[in-house]
Amino acid sequence: MNKYHMYKIKAYIFLILILFSCSIQEENTRIHIDTYTKLFSITKDNILEIVQASEFENLEGYLKHDISLYTITYNTTYNGKKIKASGLVAFPDTDNGMPILNFNHGTTSLHADAPTEDLIQYSFFANAASAGYIFVIPDYLGFGISDDIVHPYYRSDITGQTVVDMIKATKELSEIEGYNFNGDIFLSGYSEGGFATMSAHYNLENNNYSGLNLVASAPASGGYDISGMLDYFLSKDTYHVPYYIAYVAIGYKTSYDWTLPLSSIFNEPYASIIPEYFNGKYSGYEINSVLSDDISELLTSNFINNIYSDLELKIIVDAFQENSLDQWVPKNKMIMYHGTDDITVPYQNSVDTYNNFISLGADKNTVEFIDLNGENHSSGSLPYIIDLFDKFEKLK
Repeated sequence: MNKYHMYKIKAYIFLILILFSCSIQEENTRIHIDTYTKLFSITKDNILEIVQASEFENLEGYLKHDISLYTITYNTTYNGKKIKASGLVAFPDTDNGMPILNFNHGTTSLHADAPTEDLIQYSFFANAASAGYIFVIPDYLGFGISDDIVHPYYRSDITGQTVVDMIKATKELSEIEGYNFNGDIFLSGYSEGGFATMSAHYNLENNNYSGLNLVASAPASGGYDISGMLDYFLSKDTYHVPYYIAYVAIGYKTSYDWTLPLSSIFNEPYASIIPEYFNGKYSGYEINSVLSDDISELLTSNFINNIYSDLELKIIVDAFQENSLDQWVPKNKMIMYHGTDDITVPYQNSVDTYNNFISLGADKNTVEFIDLNGENHSSGSLPYIIDLFDKFEKLK
């Protein structure tokens, strides 16, 4: 065999190895991402025009880039089984290295309210990418591509993993599409989104994920101590958002596959009708209208009086304790927010959670608490978001 033929064979082998390596690399980058679709791009000038005409006009100084918006589906797990989830991702159109900013939305029961379905609202929020973040908004399980299951409402284990897996998928998508993710992570969210944010923070700190550096989280107005939320409900004669109580019950019963009947928790007719209303077709307002805000009418007397002693109800107490997020020590920066006049998700729940962190040894310079003075559950979101941008910008 002459040198020319030997050179051709070596070159062929080298080419095969290169192609094989590329194939392996492409396979590795698609571990988490499933599908993705680019929806559209928006210029910085258009973004400025939109934001200046909104209640978020104070944020215009942060906006610097054109953005491109994508929908994605990605791989995650639900009760130990693989499942597809979905969400929105917005990239700033720049070659500079950019962090991920995850935003987690509040409670909804309507499938039509999912970020990938309600593009009018969430494409507006995605304008935050113009501030120099890869902006990540999960649908949550039970919405978008996974709307065939009941949303596992206030399950910290499932929710935290769902959020983190979307961040992993976004990391892969940034490589595929040529965006420069610098590895830094910021987490944010309000109400249920605050709970999702703290769940993701906990997940990131307790798992060794390569290439994901949690810089800070800002959970706002979430019910982190679920056992404390239960005590709050039971201490009241009336509660103005009874669908939250029903949502937790149906979400836990479904995700844990409990045989415990809803009639052990709710009086009739509520026990029978609750499953009919959590199918994605009814809003929280509509579900509230068929429930009672009178706690003694909504819940059975046995549940109210014997929740901590009835052995049949022990699985509820255990699950609430298991999913509560008030008994650990955050190591990465966390800035907690809550409206002082919030009675929907009570302000005291966040105060108690923060105090537990400090008593367990958390550094006050690491975990901060910011009062949204005079704000209730509805009004607190705007000052939270405005302050959030200032706090995160300084940590970039």
